[in-house]
Order: sequence, then structure tokens, then C-alpha cells
Amino acid sequence: MGPGRTGLLEPVRRVADAGLSLLSRLEEIAREDPGRAAVAAGDERLTYGELLPRVRRIAGGLGVEPGDRVATVLDNRLETALLYWAAQWAGAVFVPLSWRLSEEELDYCLADCGARVVLREGDPLPDGLDHPGALDRDEREISLILYTSGTTGRPKGVPRSHRAERAAALAQLVQLELRPGDRTLGVMPLYHTMGMRSLLAASACGGLFCSQPEFRAEAALDVVERERLTSLYLAPTLFHDLVAAQREQPRDVSSVRALAYAGAPMAGVLVERCVETFAPHFFFNHTATTEIYTFTIHSDQRAKPGCAGRAALNARIRLVEPVEGASPDDVVAPGEVGQVACALSSDEAFAGYWKRPDADARQIRDGWYFPGDLGQLDADGDLYLVGRIDDMIVSGGENVHPLEIEEWLARHPAVDEAAVVGEADERLGQRVVAYVVRAGEVTPEGLDAHCLASPTLARFKRPRDYRFVDALPKSASGKLLRRLLRTTEGTP
Repeated sequence: MGPGRTGLLEPVRRVADAGLSLLSRLEEIAREDPGRAAVAAGDERLTYGELLPRVRRIAGGLGVEPGDRVATVLDNRLETALLYWAAQWAGAVFVPLSWRLSEEELDYCLADCGARVVLREGDPLPDGLDHPGALDRDEREISLILYTSGTTGRPKGVPRSHRAERAAALAQLVQLELRPGDRTLGVMPLYHTMGMRSLLAASACGGLFCSQPEFRAEAALDVVERERLTSLYLAPTLFHDLVAAQREQPRDVSSVRALAYAGAPMAGVLVERCVETFAPHFFFNHTATTEIYTFTIHSDQRAKPGCAGRAALNARIRLVEPVEGASPDDVVAPGEVGQVACALSSDEAFAGYWKRPDADARQIRDGWYFPGDLGQLDADGDLYLVGRIDDMIVSGGENVHPLEIEEWLARHPAVDEAAVVGEADERLGQRVVAYVVRAGEVTPEGLDAHCLASPTLARFKRPRDYRFVDALPKSASGKLLRRLLRTTEGTP
């Protein structure tokens, strides 16, 4: 049992006993410790004793029936958290949508989910008589629908049941070794699974959720220092910015005891910089999706930077042949690269996409979910992700995975960030192209020499072109958008 587990057992037991929707846990804290801080957003603060009465009044003002969809188009403000809990209290389904979507995309999502209520920026919170609470919902009914952005086509709705949400909150408590009263930064978007996990885990352990509407590294560090935050669960790109900002103007970050990342792999050099900056007791890597919250986890990134670890608390995984339509029984040999398959028997898993049988057919086979990740097991049996199946580059008949090239490029002292994609080539089929954000003076020749000096990177994998850019395109959750790079022209 790790050093954080002793204090962890009580909130885990409480959540396990609290019923199917986590609302009983919220009621329990409000009753037993009403003065405990629950949510902070700038100068606005609510204790658990203040939170629950507001949730009841908002639920009463929503005018919805159990099962109705309540959609929001809001950033991470106090109102968003209140509306989530109010929808749950009323037995409705919460549907947070990205304010970054185009109006056409928003119209599609709102029509697709059949939203009964839509709240946007500037809309007042509804206020009514106290709602008695629809707390008898079947655990298999839908609690939340998150829309995944995807790389092509329309956004896909991912319905998550009350059971799956409670299991994910429990897993977050256990796997991040959160203690009672944990204080976390709520900057990952609440329309994203990482944002929702941060909110639910904070409430499950009776902790403080410090909401930040938009990510600015300097402001985030100010919150860490002012609120004495204890855990940070972020995408790697946000950690990159925090490390850089802390170097420019140091704050007191000694309160942070746990770091965790998900959403994308983290380069080993960034892991090292995070350890230097925060000196955390725990440093976790989650491999997670909206569909199945956590399918692998590694608990000590200091020992094995970038390692995705092993199957998570509720998960089973396999590596199968990296070809379209592969069966979950087509398991690759030890040490070979395969695509990840996750069992849908996980308590944290969804049951299928919202009104998208085409997506179900593409990504669900024989009770297993295929998220599109490629991975490889090391000699210890630990998983390392090497890329996405749709990002793999085939150059001269050889498979090239971008992550290992990006990892090596990021170790050059004059490289801030790097992303690698494949572009059409008449002779090779695809040639390897690197987009580089510079941190100092460097030339393509210098980077080529750096790659040639690598003890692990094969010569044929090194980039044939380097393009210097001011920034890499990323989503609101910090994911690299490689598809945009394939059409971007940088500076030679």
C-alpha cells in the first residue's frame, strides 16, 4: 500500500456506499462539514453547505423531467459546475458542449442529443423552488453525454451511465491516491472527460475544485500558490507551459504532491522538467478515453518516463494486429507493435455511441473497444504508446511512429516542441516531416545531426524536411492536431 493510501480508504468507502450518482456523497459532506470549501472560481467561492441549496434551486428552475437533456455552451466557470450538479439532482442528462465549436457544429450536437434546455454565456442561471431530487435513477440510465471532437466527420456523442461515472470517480480517487480535502486545478474543459473527472473526484473526496475558465500558465501558477493546490491533472501541453512559466517567474508550488497527465503521451524530457519543477510525491500517466475512462495507468513516471503502464483498476486490455477490422483475438506476439483493444466489461465503459451505429461498427468488435492507439510492451510487460494507427507513417515500406522522433527532437536544447507527420512522396510513399517550435538558434542541418547521433532512432526514421513554426496546432484540451499540420506550410 502506497504512502497515500491510508488517508484514501475513507473517501473511497464513502463513495462506494453513497449510491449510484455521487449525489449522496455531496449531501453527506454538506451535512457533516458545511463550511468546507467546495468550488472556487476567481473571487467566487462556495462551501459544500452553500453549494447544495443552490443546486436544488437551480434544479427546480430548469423545468426538466428525468431523462431530459440539459446542454451548456460554457467555459469552466462556477455556473457550469452548478448546472452539472443541478441536472443530476433533477435526474436529467448533462450535455456540456465546447464553446469553440462552430454554430453549425453546435446546432448539430443540440439537435442530435435532443436538448430540452440550452444555457450559453450570458444566460442567467435558472432559479426556482427547491427540487426534491430525482435520486432513484437506475444506475444504467444516462448521467452525461460528452461529444468527442474526432479527427473527421461529425462529433460523436458518448453516453455515460450513472454507474460508469461513479466507477470513474472511484478509480480517480484510487489511482491518483487523492486524500480527503484534495485541492485541484479545474482548467481542463468540463466538456472534456478530464475536466469532468477532476470535478467529480474533487467532490468525491470532499475537496476543492478551483475553476479556471481559460488556461494561462501564469494565472494557473498563481492559483496553485494562493489556494495551496495539492494535485494537478492536465494534458502534457499544459504542463509544458507551466514549467516554462515557473522558470520565468517562480511561485511557491511546494503544496503540489501529485501530478497526473492524460490525453496524449508526454515526452521524457518534459517528465524530467516536471519533476524538477514540482518535486511531486506521485507522478501518474493515465491512458484514457471518453468512451472508457482509464484503460491503463503507470504510477511512477520518474522511473519510466512516458510509460503507459498496465491495465487500470476496472480494465482489461490487449494488443492486436494493427490492421483495420482486426479481431480482439488477433493478439500480437510479445514485443510487437499492436493496436490497443479494451474490454467493454469495464465498469467505467460506455455501452455504445449516441445514435451512431456506424461508429459502433467501426470501433466496437466482439465486446471490445478499439480507441485507435498503437502500443508495445517492454520486457517488464509495461505498455508504451507509440502513436495512433491513423498517424503511422509508412516510408519506403517501413513503419515509422512519430512519437519516438518527437521525443528525441525535444531533447535538443534549441527545440521547444516538435511534431512529426507523413507527407506524400513519389519515391518513398510518405516522407517524414518535422514541425519544430524553436527555443533557440538551430538549423535543419543541426537537427539532422542530432537525429543521427541518437543511439535508438534508426537512420531511416529521421525527418527529411524540417519546418519551423511559431506554435503547434492544438485542441482546447491540449491535444496535438496533426491533421492541421499536414496542410500547414511552415518556414523552411
